[in-house]
Amino acid sequence: MRTLIDLQKKLFPDLLEVMQQRYTILNSVQFFQPIGRRSLAEHSSLTERHVRAEVDFLHEQGLINVTSKGMLITEEGKVVVEQLSNFMKDVMGLSVLEKQLTDKLQIGQVIVVPGNSDHHDWVKQEMGKACVSFLKSRIPANYTIAVTGGTTMAAVAKTMTPLDESKQYLFVPARGGIGEQVENQANTIVAEMAKKAKGDYRMLYVPDPLSEISYQTMINEPSINEILQLIRGANVVLHGIGDAKTMAMRRKTPEQVIRKLDENNAVSEAFGYYFNKEGDVVYKVRTIGIQLEDLKTVDCVITVAGGISKAQAIASYFEQGKSDLLITDEAAAEQILRDTSL
Repeated sequence: MRTLIDLQKKLFPDLLEVMQQRYTILNSVQFFQPIGRRSLAEHSSLTERHVRAEVDFLHEQGLINVTSKGMLITEEGKVVVEQLSNFMKDVMGLSVLEKQLTDKLQIGQVIVVPGNSDHHDWVKQEMGKACVSFLKSRIPANYTIAVTGGTTMAAVAKTMTPLDESKQYLFVPARGGIGEQVENQANTIVAEMAKKAKGDYRMLYVPDPLSEISYQTMINEPSINEILQLIRGANVVLHGIGDAKTMAMRRKTPEQVIRKLDENNAVSEAFGYYFNKEGDVVYKVRTIGIQLEDLKTVDCVITVAGGISKAQAIASYFEQGKSDLLITDEAAAEQILRDTSL
C-alpha cells in the first residue's frame, strides 16, 4: 500500500489532499455532532468557506445530514470513516511514525492518531477510541481493568462503547483521588467506563496523597484492603503520563517538595512517581493503589498520553517504565523523534 500511496502523491497529489480534508471533516462531525459550520471549521483547521463547499459535497453524497441543530453523520458516513481510517493513517504518514516510535522507545506497540491534543480535545477522543478498539480486540474474559485519573483517561471513558457482556469485565480505580475536578478523578472515570462497557466496577474512597500515619491506618481497614487487593491484582492497567510541574501544582504540593522536584530535574509523573529525563524516580507521593512494582505482574499496561507539551514526559517515563502499548498523537510522536535530547 505504501508504494501505491507514493505513486498517488506523485500523480494525483490534490486527490489525496482532498480525501484527507473530507475524512477530517467527517471525523469531526462524528465526534461533535450536532455541529455548526463555524465550530467545524475550528475543529478541522479549515476556513468556513472551504468547509461550506465540502459540507455541500458530503451532504449530496449522503454522508452527513444538515439540520437546524447542526450537522450529523449518517450511517453510511460512519462506514466510510471506519473503512478509510487505516488508509488515511498511511496517507498521513502515521504508520511510519508508529514504527519509528516503537523502535525509539523500545515498546511492543505504538498507535499514533492525527493531530495535537494540546490544541484540540477531539484528538484526545481519537486516542480514546483507539484504546477502546484495542480493549475490544485483545482483552480476554473476566479481566480486571485498573484505571488512573486525568483528562486523557476521562476522554477514554467518554468514547467507551459496550464490550462483550459475557466476558464480565471489572473496572477499578488504580489509585485514590487527588482533589481535582470530580469528572477527572479515577472513581468517576471507572464508573463511567463500566456503565458504558456494560461491566462492573468498584470504588476506592481515599484521598491522594496521604501522610504516613494516614496511609498505615487506611490500608489496615478491611474494606480498603479488599479493594486494594483487586487493584494490585488487575490484569490490565490504563494510565496517563503527566508533566511533573503540572501534576505537582494539581496536587497542591508543598513548596519545599516542588523545589526538590526542580533540583532533581523531574519532568514526568505516573502512579504518584516523579521521574527525571533518564527515567529515574526522584520523588514518590504516598498513595494507596498501584505501585510501579505491581506493573511487573500485569498482563497488559496501556499508556495513553499526547500533545507536544507531554513529549518529554512520555520519553522520560519510557526510559524505565513498563508499558505494552503507547497510544499517542501525531504532535507528541513527531516531537519525541525530533528532539534527540529526549
